[in-house]
Amino acid sequence: MANIISRSLQERLLNMGTVLVAFSGGVDSTLVLKSAAEVLGSSNVLAVTAASETYPAAEMENARKMAQLIGVRHIVIDTEEMENELFVKNPPDRCYHCKTVLFMKLKALAADYGLNFVVDGSNADDISDYRPGAKAARELGIRSPLQEAGLSKAEIRQICRDLGLPNWDKPGMPCLSSRIPYGQPITREKLRQIDQAETFLRSLGIKDLRVRHHGSLARIEVPLRIIDEILSESLRPKIIKKLEAIGFKYVSVDLKGLRSGSFNEMLPEETRYGQ
Repeated sequence: MANIISRSLQERLLNMGTVLVAFSGGVDSTLVLKSAAEVLGSSNVLAVTAASETYPAAEMENARKMAQLIGVRHIVIDTEEMENELFVKNPPDRCYHCKTVLFMKLKALAADYGLNFVVDGSNADDISDYRPGAKAARELGIRSPLQEAGLSKAEIRQICRDLGLPNWDKPGMPCLSSRIPYGQPITREKLRQIDQAETFLRSLGIKDLRVRHHGSLARIEVPLRIIDEILSESLRPKIIKKLEAIGFKYVSVDLKGLRSGSFNEMLPEETRYGQ
């Protein structure tokens, strides 16, 4: 099975010896975890998932099941972002403050378990996006083996599919705070509304989506090909009724479609590309 895994990725993991994997249960960190288990042996790998109010509740169970399937040790830690004033204020570098706390905890945990490196699931495509969390990773010596191996998201999905991993086509699931415009405070109520709205839309069979929180207005982003579907008379009334019950007064659909990190579009170029 190891021959399916990128040789460059294998070599990097072999050189690390033992690793703690920051494991969200998404396709990227799943490939890191699976590859590390294959190359280093499961006894030399620890998967750690951070539980917080910004992490969709259903994702925790998905991460647990995936770690069990791969056959590695898995533990859950609390990160308590909502106690961090710098995070709650929601500045453009919000992720830097969140990741700094997370990676410091993971490094301490790796030391406790005698593991050489902490690794995450950042990939080659992330280099071209605004990712302030990457700065925290660099400062704290966190390794990104997929990125180092030059693997794109499409390549990662194909490798996961070849490996028979069931989440190879799982949509991205950034933390819920990414649905709130920069400068607007992050609150538990907003996170609850976002989580409930997105969970409901997924129950309708819409897999890839975001519900952006603009106060009393919910802005739904879905791929362009299914905008007509959610505006149909079979779904539109259901969506309006449910999101109003959750607490939104207005419900809109973004005609630009789904874009990862769409709030980054409002940032000046020197912020987005000068990270």
